Amino acid sequence: MALNASSHNITGEKTSPNSAAPPPLADDSKKDILAHANSEGNGQSAPGRDGGEKNAEGKVKTAKELEKERKKAEKEAKFQAKKAAQAANKGGAAAGAAPKEKKKKAEKETLPEYVEQTPKGEKKILGSLEDPHRTAYNPKVVESAWYDWWEKEGFFKPEYNDEENYKAGKVKEKGTFVIPIPPPNVTGKLHCGHALGTALQDALIRWHRMRGFTTAYIPGCDHAGISTQSVIENMLWRKEGKTRHDLGRTAFIERTQAWKEEYHASITSVLKRLGGSMDWTREAFTMDKNLSAAVTECFVSLHEEGLIYRSGRLVNWCTRLNTAVSNLEVDNKELEGRTLLDVPGYERKVEFGVLTYFKYPIDGTDEFIEVATTRPETMLGDTAIAVSPRDERYKTLVGKNAKHPFVDRLLPIVADEYVDADYGTGAVKITPAHDPNDYAIGERHKLDFINILTDDGVMNGNAGPFKGQKRFDVRYSVVEELTKLGLFVKKEDNKMKVPLCSKSKDVIEPLMKPQWWMKMEGMAKPALEAVEKGDIRIKPANSEKVYKHWLSNINDWCLSRQLWWGHQIPAYFVRIEGTDSDGTNNDLWVAARTEEEAQQKAEKKFSGKKFSLERDEDVLDTWFSSGLWPFSTLGWPNEESIDLRNIFPTSLLETGWDILFFWVARMIMFSLKLTGKIPFNEVYCHSLIRDSEGRKMSKSLGNVIDPVDIMQGISLADLNEKLRSGNLDPKELKTAEKYQRTSFPQGIPECGADALRMALVGYTTGGGDIAFDVSTIHGYRRFANKIYQATKFALGRLGPDFTPRSAITKSGKESLSERWILHKLNSSAKKINDHLEKREFSLSTQVAYKYFYEHLCDVYIENSKAIFDEGSEEEKESAKQTLYTAIEGGLLMLHPYMPFVTEELWQRLPRRLGDSTPSITVAAFPEPVSELEDETADREYELLVGCSKGLRSLASEYGIKEGGETFIQPLDSATHDVLSIPTSLPSLRALAGKMVSSIKILSPKDAIPTGCAVYTVGASATAYLDVKGRIEIDEEITKAQDRLKKANETVEKQKKIMGFEGWEEKASDAVKEAEREKLKAAEIDGANWQKTLEQFEKLKLDN
Repeated sequence: MALNASSHNITGEKTSPNSAAPPPLADDSKKDILAHANSEGNGQSAPGRDGGEKNAEGKVKTAKELEKERKKAEKEAKFQAKKAAQAANKGGAAAGAAPKEKKKKAEKETLPEYVEQTPKGEKKILGSLEDPHRTAYNPKVVESAWYDWWEKEGFFKPEYNDEENYKAGKVKEKGTFVIPIPPPNVTGKLHCGHALGTALQDALIRWHRMRGFTTAYIPGCDHAGISTQSVIENMLWRKEGKTRHDLGRTAFIERTQAWKEEYHASITSVLKRLGGSMDWTREAFTMDKNLSAAVTECFVSLHEEGLIYRSGRLVNWCTRLNTAVSNLEVDNKELEGRTLLDVPGYERKVEFGVLTYFKYPIDGTDEFIEVATTRPETMLGDTAIAVSPRDERYKTLVGKNAKHPFVDRLLPIVADEYVDADYGTGAVKITPAHDPNDYAIGERHKLDFINILTDDGVMNGNAGPFKGQKRFDVRYSVVEELTKLGLFVKKEDNKMKVPLCSKSKDVIEPLMKPQWWMKMEGMAKPALEAVEKGDIRIKPANSEKVYKHWLSNINDWCLSRQLWWGHQIPAYFVRIEGTDSDGTNNDLWVAARTEEEAQQKAEKKFSGKKFSLERDEDVLDTWFSSGLWPFSTLGWPNEESIDLRNIFPTSLLETGWDILFFWVARMIMFSLKLTGKIPFNEVYCHSLIRDSEGRKMSKSLGNVIDPVDIMQGISLADLNEKLRSGNLDPKELKTAEKYQRTSFPQGIPECGADALRMALVGYTTGGGDIAFDVSTIHGYRRFANKIYQATKFALGRLGPDFTPRSAITKSGKESLSERWILHKLNSSAKKINDHLEKREFSLSTQVAYKYFYEHLCDVYIENSKAIFDEGSEEEKESAKQTLYTAIEGGLLMLHPYMPFVTEELWQRLPRRLGDSTPSITVAAFPEPVSELEDETADREYELLVGCSKGLRSLASEYGIKEGGETFIQPLDSATHDVLSIPTSLPSLRALAGKMVSSIKILSPKDAIPTGCAVYTVGASATAYLDVKGRIEIDEEITKAQDRLKKANETVEKQKKIMGFEGWEEKASDAVKEAEREKLKAAEIDGANWQKTLEQFEKLKLDN
């Protein structure tokens, strides 16, 4: 097909803004290049004809490499493609046809649905590039079939191609690189945060695999106890009007298991579609038999050691779900003052953000003590009043008692350092059973702990006359009663945080509950030391600070959850006949791996006594099983596991910083305690994804994007329909639909997995949160098309008989442009390796992108076309070898980020002599080779590229379509020498394009041309475009003044950004490099406009 010569984009599609590609060669430029190529002795080389020529497809694979079935299938595919092409062209325009006919043809470009011909698991049948489905990059076509083949061939297994050694406990010489996937919850579909993690993790896995490491990417899912159960319970009630108790525990778990299977399959499908190279033979689920055994072993052994114990303490209680929840499952809603909030189970909104003042009478006196609270209903559980020991106002009251107005209870007045004398009245009501801070005061002063609530949030018998009322109804009724008694004082706005259950949106209630707890202080110390000594590295550095802070201030961990879905706690209560057994008493419990073991332990512990055993109905916190993930997935507690022996500890854990202490720290503590080893060597915390407006992703805002919708595209109507099929309330639905209409008026275009991955890795600078924009991802789809078209182009130039050299070497006859592109390949490989080693993800993608897009496509290919068309045979062969090496290296460097398109194109390239590598997934990643280093060629050719860029920029700025007269003045003799080389001028003409009719090379001593627009080429040269008689001088002076002003403003803005205190220390390398580049570009832009303005003002005076 005919290609857009400047960009390799789809015919008729505009070049993307960052391409700045040169135009086609003029005939005189071709002639000059060929003439001067001979004088150099080596010649210039170029890619050549448009890709996708007839018969090009059959030239890529030899008969020996194709099985008979595949060969036959390919032949059939070509035949069908030919028929399709004939059908598409039927009645097509003859020579001289009117444009009207062309329009008709364009209207017929809608293709039938693509159907993959490759049998599942077989190597992909590479259809002809003449097939209408393959004339341009099509994600659906490119991505099909490869993953099933990769998986079937076992490329992702750590023992691939080395099974006997692996079984013998030997790994590859380079070592191991292992990542356990942060297991996604089985509660629903994956979101873009999961896609980000997969893209980063898989890029590292593929990079290490290509470098010869024994790699393992361990997949799996988390049962997500509370999240999954709440989803199932809501669905059960909504569809059937039933509760879990109506079904019973066994039937409810069966129902949940069916849900798990459905969503587990969906999650697996999306991870594969994203190209995650996981070893699915090692897939794990936190409630699998093996992992459940690990959970039981951990609990029992730590209970036997005394680290797990039973105690009645305060927990975060969700009255809606009837369970304790972890801190991670609590969202703190910040209020500036009085706010009415919707609370589940209440018809009217409930008042929050208010400080209520009331008085307690002092027993035996006429005095009162005034207190203030944000939760007036809790006064029914008050058991004391605390004041500061230094508060003179209350010194005479300390030791006395206040009298409760509603229940028969005296409240001692105590002095405690916790009290802030300047807050409220300086006197604090103490409710030890319903407030964490009060709990601590209650323990210090041995106060009564009185619970006033049922599990459903209703007042119990301890609430006196308010028994049976719901807690937030009492918030109002207790104030009414206080008012009647003359004890109410006032209300005032109060800034506060309201804790909400992230699952049910209910207000969290601190409640006293008998639960299982784990002692954490002793386990935290070695986990802290592991990071401080450098055994585990946490990146970015600020995440390490968060980790250390949390472990230095750790509290015991509540393990119990009042759920049915999860690991039932392997603990048994020993109910002794004839005694009043207390379930809070730790001594009356045994932990065991089986009921038989529990019986034996109880008999030994309570010898001679009659008892019965009752297993705890609660389940363990999901984070308990997740904390064992890195080693339970590899076979622990089976110490003989080959995987545990070969690939543990793992190499890296990549996750979000928000679960650093809830999950990461616990994995480290568990691993050190149970295996004696660290679980991984490194933790990389990625940023959180926000929408294009910087807002947190939320279903209620409508900005949560399904990665599948990005990969395959979706209409606005279908986006809206997905919202309506969810469970948003009408108000939230309206907000969400509005966002979708604004952000995706045309829906989301099909981008493909490769573009999504490349964008997400490119977003990862190691800095702040990610502002996620679908248009950026679609830009990478255009980049994928650039790769596709450039490789097609190369295939057409290489021809049927081309054989690449067995190794990447030089012949010694390479032209300057060849030496330059090989140097760029070499330096790019070095930079990517360095960046990935340092986890500088964004910088690594920038290097790969720049190499393929700018260096290879926009410069090297464009400059070299003439050689392929009219060069000598020796020049063409040299050019082919260089082009092959440049394309092959580019695909290999891009593979960790864009696995599908690189495999599709790599498979079409001929193999080097002696190379039988079956897939790019196991091909060698480019390593720098000293032979390809060529700083001289880089310096000389970069000068030509910079000068041609300046000429094109000037011609574009002033609308010069043809006949542009230009000058280049070197600023020193060394630059002048390079520009005077015979091949320099024709190269400049080729790169500048037909907009420029003449280029004159001046000497450093020549007078500066007048009447010209100016472009500075670094510190080495200046480019000039003669604009005399071609512009409106006054208009251009005004424009130049405006552009100079904007450039200077940008310079000042950048200097301000980079001048902030701590910027050098806090900003990531990627961010610093980007900001410095912006400053440099603005300074050059300003200098150019200043010089141009001076030229124009002089020109005006001369006129």
